[in-house]
Amino acid sequence: MSQCPILPDVQANRPAVPINLTRVGVTDVKKLIEIKRENKRPIILMSSFDIFVDLPSDRKGANLSRNFEAIEEILTNISQSPVYEIENLCGDIAENLIGRHEYASRAEVRMKSEYMIRRKSPATGVDCQQFVDIFADAVAERTEGTNAVQIKKLIGAEVMGMTACPCAQSMMQEEAENKLKELGLADEKIAEFFKDIPMATHNQRGRGIISIQTLDTTGVRLENIIEIIEASMSSNVYEILKRADEKRVVEEAHQNPKFVEDCVRTMAKKVVDTFPQLPDDAIITIKQINEESIHKHNAFAERVAKIGDIRSEINNG
Repeated sequence: MSQCPILPDVQANRPAVPINLTRVGVTDVKKLIEIKRENKRPIILMSSFDIFVDLPSDRKGANLSRNFEAIEEILTNISQSPVYEIENLCGDIAENLIGRHEYASRAEVRMKSEYMIRRKSPATGVDCQQFVDIFADAVAERTEGTNAVQIKKLIGAEVMGMTACPCAQSMMQEEAENKLKELGLADEKIAEFFKDIPMATHNQRGRGIISIQTLDTTGVRLENIIEIIEASMSSNVYEILKRADEKRVVEEAHQNPKFVEDCVRTMAKKVVDTFPQLPDDAIITIKQINEESIHKHNAFAERVAKIGDIRSEINNG
């Protein structure tokens, strides 16, 4: 009986140009992920994965089929876990991946998905389903000279909201104040008017983004990150609004005007207050992008720092 021939491992050959490659892998791998939660129904996420390993200079290619094997093995195993966080899922895949690619010193897994949250409209309490973008990342690295593997995990979200411009509002209020004085209103009446009726200004649809990277993400909940972003803009936005709701949203936004820089600084303060357990070396990335209504450009602000540095700045500010 003839034996099947052993197929050559072409990937193990030496390349014509022997240089290291930072990332080799596959992108946009679609998977349905079931996230189990304590005392709640599981969440089903349609997720997209990017999966990479580094490649040494003496190897022509990576065994990419092992990337798919790593995902499938972990997804099979998570059915036995009562609660599962997406950054831990990425971490387990990355650890499995680096075990399968014996020539790699680093494996990286990125995941992104849409996450449905339930909100009630602010005045009438109408139930709304809103979707936010969530993402996670994990990097598994071999410790030089040992077989130990260290895994850094990242969790984050991008949420849409609304901002109202303080600068234009200030100019409109000054003009209104001068006109009211011309009409003979007393200063105290003018102050009372502006307290109850916010002035017009131009608005932006804003996108707030927060990510947190650390070795241990215990206690860092996606729901908290989403709430921080929502609370850091002038107002939330909603899929369904009755007339009373629309009035409330406009009033709230104009009573809480914010520059793009204000949103980032507010998010930074709330991250520090919400996650006191994070070690000082946890990396925090905070971004705000405002899509201007009276300009053709967008406004942008960002802070990337260790949370210990942000804590120090806030405490000493």
